[in-house]
Amino acid sequence: MVDGLRKVLPESRFITEENTASSTTEQFKWIIDPLDGTTNFVHGVPCYCVSVALMDGEELLIGIIHEVNLNECFYSSKGDAAYVNGEVIHVSKRKTLSESLIVTGFPYTNFSRMSEYMEIFDYCMRNTHGIRRPGSAAIDLAYVACGRYEAFYEYGLNSWDVAAGAFIVQQAGGKVSDFTGKNEYVFGKEIIATNDSVFEEFLGVVMEKMKVS
Repeated sequence: MVDGLRKVLPESRFITEENTASSTTEQFKWIIDPLDGTTNFVHGVPCYCVSVALMDGEELLIGIIHEVNLNECFYSSKGDAAYVNGEVIHVSKRKTLSESLIVTGFPYTNFSRMSEYMEIFDYCMRNTHGIRRPGSAAIDLAYVACGRYEAFYEYGLNSWDVAAGAFIVQQAGGKVSDFTGKNEYVFGKEIIATNDSVFEEFLGVVMEKMKVS
């Protein structure tokens, strides 16, 4: 994959989970996860994908997520709509958290914020339409983009987990931030992504439970 993309944009560099090559200083950066949902894959759970994003400086230009098992390819580029298999997608139109389906993931190694984190989980269990944990952050974000979920949150993630999906959510009309409402979500190790309507409500819950301001 890296060799192919290097031919498309020779001056670019790569940030990958597999450490094929890495750099965060060049203008053009491909951010790649060749298998998001590795644990699912190892255990035969059919929820995993390939995720590819392109950044120009600090700006995301392209996002592609290929969900292998359902053969769904989510993608977008700057100035265009968001798509799945050629069909335009949009975030959902649900207005409140009480009617929303929430999705999340759990950290693999960093458990320092789990007490606060589980307070969000508890709140969502009691005050939303439900909460899911499929095991692939990239797919979670793609599903927010196409309206299957209303909101996603997680911490302890890397850029290759979220870059493509965050971009596609925004291109589909959604909103993305870190846990403080700022834009440090690609490299900041924390992210929320929602449809346009529930962002402020959900951000308020996350900020309160995670004790950030």
